[in-house]
Amino acid sequence: MGNKQTIFTAQQLDAYQDCTYFTRKEILRLFYRYRDLAPQLVPLDYTSQPDVKLPYELIGSMPELKDNPFRQRIAEVFSEDGEGNMTLDDFLDMFSVLSEMAPRDLKAYYAFKIYDFNNDDFICKSDLEKTLNKLTRNELTEDEVRMVCEKVMDEADLDNDGRLSLEDFQQMIVRAPDFLSTFHIRI
Repeated sequence: MGNKQTIFTAQQLDAYQDCTYFTRKEILRLFYRYRDLAPQLVPLDYTSQPDVKLPYELIGSMPELKDNPFRQRIAEVFSEDGEGNMTLDDFLDMFSVLSEMAPRDLKAYYAFKIYDFNNDDFICKSDLEKTLNKLTRNELTEDEVRMVCEKVMDEADLDNDGRLSLEDFQQMIVRAPDFLSTFHIRI
């Protein structure tokens, strides 16, 4: 009847469905999005689980990320190497967490990691300043940035230790009804 291309084994597709918020069809669509970034690097047959990693430059140039001020941090957080270079698994994880189907707690966890620029598992004043400057594209004065950061710390730092823990951050997100609608990428 024809030569149907086998990209994944049935077990691979089942595993991807189990660990993402995607259907088989969406997984295949994302595979092709990944492959389209570098067809010369990404084989059409993934049944032997090739060791392929696309460089950050390709990931960061995708339409879904290229205008996002956090594109580099997003890629770094979701990449296994922490440098933004992504395997297909990293790519699917990123899109899964940023999908509309992912739960608030999972999104909050990854947003926290993205805003934790120094990777110390806390959002400190310096992390907040970087986050605010990226959000506003450096349009605020130093005084305005300082005032906003102080206000955020006053309201969100539940244990008054001068930094936000994941728990502090999650409590802050609960009070931000637009968080779920802004922390996503459509596929």
